[in-house]
Amino acid sequence: MPDIPKYNGTTDPNEHITTYTCGIKGNDLEDDEIESVLSKKIEETLSNEAMVWYHNLPPNSIDSFTMLADYSVKAHARAIKVATRKSNIFKIRQTDNKMLREFMSRFQMVRMKLPPVTDDWVVQAFTQGLNEWSSIALRQLKQNLIEYPVVTWADVHNRYQSKIRVEDDQLEPLGFNSSKRIGS
Repeated sequence: MPDIPKYNGTTDPNEHITTYTCGIKGNDLEDDEIESVLSKKIEETLSNEAMVWYHNLPPNSIDSFTMLADYSVKAHARAIKVATRKSNIFKIRQTDNKMLREFMSRFQMVRMKLPPVTDDWVVQAFTQGLNEWSSIALRQLKQNLIEYPVVTWADVHNRYQSKIRVEDDQLEPLGFNSSKRIGS
C-alpha cells in the first residue's frame, strides 16, 4: 500500500480520491487488478468521520470504485462548501472611501453569515482587510494589530473602539461628526 495521508472527511474529498487513485495506479498493477485494489484498500486511507461514513454504507451497495468515489464526494461535499465559505472572510476589504466604522460594520455583517470561524482567522482577515491609507487612525490601528498581535476578536474590537474615537476627533474640526450623523 502506498503512503497516502488519511482522509478524515473534513477537507476536499476530491483531493483524497485523486491522491489515492494515483498512488494505487503507480503501483505496477495490471489493469484488471487496479479496480479491485482501489475498492478494497480505500478503507486503509480513511479515519474519523470518513471511516464512520464508510462503515455505515449498506452491505453490497457499491458496485465499483467509481461509484464509491462518487458517493464519497457527495457525502463529504459540505466540507468543501464550509471551507470555501470560511475563506470568504479574507475577501472583505475596506475601500478607499469607507470610514473605519463602516468597514467594521460590513465586516461584522459578513462574518455573521459565515460558518463559525476561529478568532485567529477573524483577526487576520480583519487586519488584512484594513486600508491603512484611509486615515491616520486606521493606519495606527493596522500598525498596532501587526506590532502587537491580538488573540481574540474582543481584543480587536477594543482597539477599534479607541481608534474610532481618534477618527471621530479628526473629523469634528471639519464639521463632520459621525456620532451626530448616526443619532440623527
